[in-house]
Amino acid sequence: MEITIVEDKKNPLLKRREIKFKINHDTETPKRNDVKTKLAAMLNAKQELVVIERMKSEFGKRETLGYVKIYASGEHLKRIERPHIVERNAPKVVEEAVKEESKKAPEEIKAEEEKVEGKAEEVKEGAKPKKVKEVAKKPKKDTQGER
Repeated sequence: MEITIVEDKKNPLLKRREIKFKINHDTETPKRNDVKTKLAAMLNAKQELVVIERMKSEFGKRETLGYVKIYASGEHLKRIERPHIVERNAPKVVEEAVKEESKKAPEEIKAEEEKVEGKAEEVKEGAKPKKVKEVAKKPKKDTQGER
């Protein structure tokens, strides 16, 4: 993955740098987090202050064009940037938990499921059954014949 800076300009009003870049890659489009860490290292910026606005690849090309903003402080970033962009650039904690779960042996997963099922059965035995009201279903009207 080779990153080239196409345009670099400073925006003093919003206290940020705005950079357009191009990535040449041999395989799939690189992950947003990988690009973010590499750009932060290249531009001597903190990774928390780097916000990738967009990354666009075209079919058949091994090139991605992108736009990134580097803010002066976290306060400016939160005040100026749209919430969904901030959320998109946040580190993915959930994915790491899923990866750790997939690394477990199948025996460990079955043992955990058995523990959970055993607790559910204990609760069912001691609890009184609740009365459930039955709701009468209305027959559906045929709307296709009316047209």
